[in-house]
This record gives sequence, C-alpha cells and structure tokens, in this order.
Amino acid sequence: MEGKNKPLYILVVLICHSFYNPTDSGAVQITESNLDMTLASNEIVFINFYADWCKFSNMLMPIFDDAADEVTKAGYDPGKVVMGKVDCDKEPAISTRFHITKYPTLKLFRNGLPAKKEYRGQRSVEAFAEFIKKQLTDPVVTFGSLKELQSLAEDRRHIIGYMDRRDQYEYETLRKVAASLKDECLFHAGFGDASEPMHPPGQPIVAFRTDRKTSSEPDETYKGSLLNFDELYSWVQKKCIPLVREITFENAEELTEEGLPFLILFYHPDNPESIKKYKEIVSRELESEKQNVNFLTADGIRFEHPLHHLGKSVSDLPLIAIDSFRHMYLFPDYKDMDKPGMLKQFLQDLYSGKLHREFHYGPDTPNMINSDVKVTTPPESSFKKLAPSKNRYTLLRDEL
Repeated sequence: MEGKNKPLYILVVLICHSFYNPTDSGAVQITESNLDMTLASNEIVFINFYADWCKFSNMLMPIFDDAADEVTKAGYDPGKVVMGKVDCDKEPAISTRFHITKYPTLKLFRNGLPAKKEYRGQRSVEAFAEFIKKQLTDPVVTFGSLKELQSLAEDRRHIIGYMDRRDQYEYETLRKVAASLKDECLFHAGFGDASEPMHPPGQPIVAFRTDRKTSSEPDETYKGSLLNFDELYSWVQKKCIPLVREITFENAEELTEEGLPFLILFYHPDNPESIKKYKEIVSRELESEKQNVNFLTADGIRFEHPLHHLGKSVSDLPLIAIDSFRHMYLFPDYKDMDKPGMLKQFLQDLYSGKLHREFHYGPDTPNMINSDVKVTTPPESSFKKLAPSKNRYTLLRDEL
C-alpha cells in the first residue's frame, strides 16, 4: 500500500471496527469506543440498556435483536437509524452517563440527544419496527395558505416555518428540530406562494406562536441562524418547554411518565416570590441538567400529602425536595438555595447514590457502615403510583 493512502486506510478500518457487530445481525453492540460516533452519525438511535444477570433483559434481547433485523430490512437511508444495545455491567460509564436505574431500559436518541421519555410501549418485533417507522415520519405539517394558520389549535404552542422550498437546508434543520420536539410544540411549514408574503425571497423565517388560551402575544421571530441545528433547537426548546413547570393533579401522570426524577419546590400560594426565586436559580445554575431531571413547582396546600411523607406540613413552606420515584429526599434548608452550587450538589448526590446511602446509614465516613449504625429508611415516593409498572423491570443491584 502506498504511504500516502495509509492514514485513510487506517481511518476506514477504525470506523468499520467501531460499528462491527460480531453476529452480523441484531442490534449493534455499543461501547464507550463507538457510542459518540454512533449518536453523531445517525438521526435515530434506539438503545437497549441491559444486564446479563437480569431475567427481563434476557427475555427482551432476542426480540430486540429480531426487531433490529427488521429495521435493517426496511432499507432506511444510511445515517437514518441504528438499533443498539449496551451491556451496563461492561460499560458502567455509559450507564452512569444516562442515569440508568433499571434493566432493561429502552431509550431513544435523536440527533445525539436523549428523549425525555423512555420507551414503554409494547415489546414485540412489530411494535419496535412500527415505533422506528413513526419516528422517521415527517413531523412538520404543511400549510397551503396563510389563512390556514388562523385556525391552529389555540391550546397548543406552534412553530411556523415560512420557506422557499422543501429541499432547502433551512427546512431540513427545522425538520430535525421538529422531530426532537414534536411532543412539545406543533410544527408547520409553508413553501413558495403559501408563505411568500411573510419573508423575503431566499430568506426563510421561523416563528413561535404561543397558545392563545393563556396569552395574546404576537408571533415571535427566530433571530438566529437556520443553518445551525443546535442554535435553533435551543431556541425552540425554550419556547416550547418551560424550564420550570407547575405540577398539578391533572398533569402529574404525564410528567411522571417522562421517567425523570422531580426536583420540586413546594410553595405556599400566598408566597409567589419563592417561585420567582426558584426559577431564577434553576435557570442560572441548573439548565445543563434539564435532560436528567424535571424542575417543578407544586402548591403545597394541594399537595399536602407529600409534605407529610417528608415529616413536614403547610407551616414549613416553602421547601424543596427530590422525588426519585423510589424515595423522597428533603433539601436540608430552603434558605441554602441561594448559595451557589448547593442545588446542583443536591442533584449530584442523588445521581451518585449518596442521598440514598446517607438516609440509610448517616453521613458518609470511611467506616460509615458498622454494627452501631442505626439503619433508617427515606420516605417513599409520593408519585411512584403514577409511574409505569415496575413488574417489567429489574432494579440495579445496589437499589434492591
């Protein structure tokens, strides 16, 4: 081989090795060495996080592998979809990175970003194949005239694209963003004559329309680059998903179904200032955690029952707690929320298992577990009854 071609050859070999599947069928085995490349080079990556010792993982594996073969036979374009699997015992760094707390866990990644909701649908070859097909369906609804925009659902938020052509790159960027956030906003696009009055030729525009039931604000135009996916995604996400949401009895099940721990401010209705302060701190310090946790506020009078689980009452409001769907953990002192890094450390202590250990055995010390330690149990989750059934899961060994 000529020397000048050797670097290219080595690169091709490395890429092929990264995606090599020893069985030449089934889901691609994902490791630390090929994870980031897999996520970056495919629009859709559907991953089965499993453990060999888990009976539910072993039951699911042949079904998931057969589904991966069906998806391959469907003939999707290269770079569209990959079904993968992660052995969490062999790849603990990946498991920690995505906060895997039970086996098997099925997660969808789109354009490199994890979906908030785990897959909890039917576990069959047909269901998996149909799920993938649905994910690749164009999520943007085309409108034929501006008049159609007058009858959009008033109880939903909307992203509207005014485009020249469907084949322009700006629309492809909008389509990818829509695919990731289609559950949060409704997406629309008009082409050619349908949108011509709304933008100069060759200069497509994207606008946000809030729900008309709660606001009469005019449409807001996106000012950034429509050629930059990350920039447009960030803007749309902020418009469509408030960083801090209010939990009610009406939406509690929906929020629980997302499968993320709750960081909740329980407030007194007579003290709205606590909500404002909490939102400011979350926005300033915790936005990077929005893929890992739901930031919520809750009326402490309406949700008095969780307070009792924590040994508190309405007179103790406001207070902050984490609900992991297994246990509830109280933030020691609401006033410490103002101290930089305190809330973030509270979340890190959840991820590392420190909160769970300290509730059982007290503060971490070199000899924290001994015969003189009184074992205690943290309060049970108040929201776990709304979560999907755990009968199909095996919890991590250290959480059993």
